Amino acid sequence: MNETHLCLVLGGARSGKSRHAEALVEALPAPWRYIATAQAFDEEMKARIRHHQARRGTGWETVEAPLDLVQALEESGDLPVLIDCLTLWLTNLLLNKTPIDPATDRLMAALKARRGTTVLVSNEVGLGIVPENVLARDFRDAAGILHHRLAAHAHAVHFMVAGIPMIVKKST
Repeated sequence: MNETHLCLVLGGARSGKSRHAEALVEALPAPWRYIATAQAFDEEMKARIRHHQARRGTGWETVEAPLDLVQALEESGDLPVLIDCLTLWLTNLLLNKTPIDPATDRLMAALKARRGTTVLVSNEVGLGIVPENVLARDFRDAAGILHHRLAAHAHAVHFMVAGIPMIVKKST
């Protein structure tokens, strides 16, 4: 990947998205920045976070940014950045009653302004049934719209299936 590379890694739960994204970033010279959006509200989520942290080697710096990804990106300078994950970020925005459109506009502007490599991880949630409640439908729609916008701007889009990356988009 070159210094202005933006890669979107999509997939379902336990598809290998994070491991693949970490390997993409680790192909670049360290140090690397991991921008984490998860919030540990219960023991199960705390264990998931510890698992993710334990498998990353030296060279990684973790920044927690459950809501303000733009500030975290701006503070990252030209470092290679991995954001994991955008669907958790959207969930945090929805639960915080933060307007989605302005937040995603700010994120897109920050990504377009970056000079360093950025790898984004997000769950593809549009392949299932139509959710039965308004909040879940709003989330699914917001994720789909965000993915459209990111994919249009990204140099590469990878879709993970059973730990195998499928290259959906690759710029030349």
